[in-house]
Amino acid sequence: MQTYKIPLVPGPSSVPLKYREAYLTDYGSTDLENDFFALLAENISLLQQILKTKNSVIIGSGEAMMILWGALKSVVKPGDRVLAVSNGLFGHGFGEMAEAMGVQAEYLEAPEGEFVDKEALRRKIAEFRPDVVTAVHCETPSGLLNPIEEIAPVVAESGALFVVDFVASAVGADVRVDEWGIDLGLLGSQKCLSLLPDICMLTVSDRAWKRAKDINYAGYDAILPWKDALIVKAMPYTHNWQANAALNLALKSVLEEGLENSFKRHEEAAAYCRRRAKDMGLKLYAAKESLASPTVTAVMVPDGWSWPELDAALRKEGLAVGGSYGPLAGKVFRIGHMGSQADMELVKRGMDVIEKVLK
Repeated sequence: MQTYKIPLVPGPSSVPLKYREAYLTDYGSTDLENDFFALLAENISLLQQILKTKNSVIIGSGEAMMILWGALKSVVKPGDRVLAVSNGLFGHGFGEMAEAMGVQAEYLEAPEGEFVDKEALRRKIAEFRPDVVTAVHCETPSGLLNPIEEIAPVVAESGALFVVDFVASAVGADVRVDEWGIDLGLLGSQKCLSLLPDICMLTVSDRAWKRAKDINYAGYDAILPWKDALIVKAMPYTHNWQANAALNLALKSVLEEGLENSFKRHEEAAAYCRRRAKDMGLKLYAAKESLASPTVTAVMVPDGWSWPELDAALRKEGLAVGGSYGPLAGKVFRIGHMGSQADMELVKRGMDVIEKVLK
């Protein structure tokens, strides 16, 4: 099995040793021990601070897609209308998921490398009258950080539930759940928190709880059974104590560093990465610098190279970066400077390898 000296994939990010060591301790039953419920309550409180919300927070076992599916299935039913605001694979994917649930979905697509215009969104909402509007804060396949704060007032005016995926942005960029009126906010462990991909988090507004109660979806990924889990001290399923212990360490580490310091560290690593890329004559995917994410940089595969050839050449030098998906597969490669990888020395080493290979 190959390992790489310079890990700069756009998630799962490199997991620091102190987080991995949390898995070496044996605990009791998550269904019976007060210590576990105290840990879970503390993690919820820490997440509320980081995500700037007073809303409920669910912490579940499983990768982020599990809670994404569960969140959507918990608040829609066949015949409902979902509007997917999209400028990438995951934004469009929200609508495809809704369609798979028998929901009427429509899409508002942005021009390539850009984000949707809020007036276009206002017109689309007036025409379609959605029950739910979905959006992605950081589109990792394209390295775009979308200005959710700009469209939030338009969604709020409509009365639709607002579902936002900030899996690859939170901690690396500012997320303001309450200020932006996010009813369901999705987070995963394997991006900026630098944990294993085994735990997922969801913020839930009072409006979303009410909708979930009305829908009453039953399933492993349903959110409704979590509403009173801490009060009654009963988990919907056997939880992951070790993952919660690691999460606790990661959340405390974020707050010890300071959110603003974390944002600055990510922004500086991203700016350095983009500057070096442009100095090499490489083209960024983002149409506007303001849309380039502080957590991942998407770069067009240079002329004269195929992505498999470039990937192999970089890996031969000990650098692992990421390709892309969907329409961008083979056209873009991505440098993940998120979480533990938002490290200037690591990014410098990675960019040095890219420069060496391209020369």
